[in-house]
Amino acid sequence: MGAHYDKMPAMSQVSAGLLMYRKSGDVLEVFLVHPGGPFWARKDEGAWSIPKGLIEEGEDKLEAAKREFVEETSIFPAEPFVYLGEIRQKSGKRVCAWAFERNCDLPSMNSNTFTLEWPPNSGQMREFPEIDKGEFFAVPTARRKINPHQAEFLDRLITCLDRPKE
Repeated sequence: MGAHYDKMPAMSQVSAGLLMYRKSGDVLEVFLVHPGGPFWARKDEGAWSIPKGLIEEGEDKLEAAKREFVEETSIFPAEPFVYLGEIRQKSGKRVCAWAFERNCDLPSMNSNTFTLEWPPNSGQMREFPEIDKGEFFAVPTARRKINPHQAEFLDRLITCLDRPKE
């Protein structure tokens, strides 16, 4: 039991996600999601994220990223996936990400939900969507919208796309 317990805290702090992108003419656009719930309702710049979630114990990171992407967006990702590495957010949580290209119509968001006492100290439990909307943004706009610690994924995507294909 001790060894199993030792692994849990570190794993619980690792998320995996996917950065979907498309090219619209010469413009590179990335897909970001906005967190749902009352804390994020009036926040925009710096609040958006790549679709991501916690990796379950023993789960492959890329498989977790694909699972979370579908759960949060109802969009099925497609290969090939380009590994964008890992970043550490202000909270200390580590996020691993992959990118994939897909030009698709965005479905209405059908995200998982979470339960929260709202308003605070009211005793009323309410359900909120984990994600309340998702949109494609040109990279300059995405830079303003995305959580500042995840902006590194945008730079890494651009670097990967600028490399010549072998």
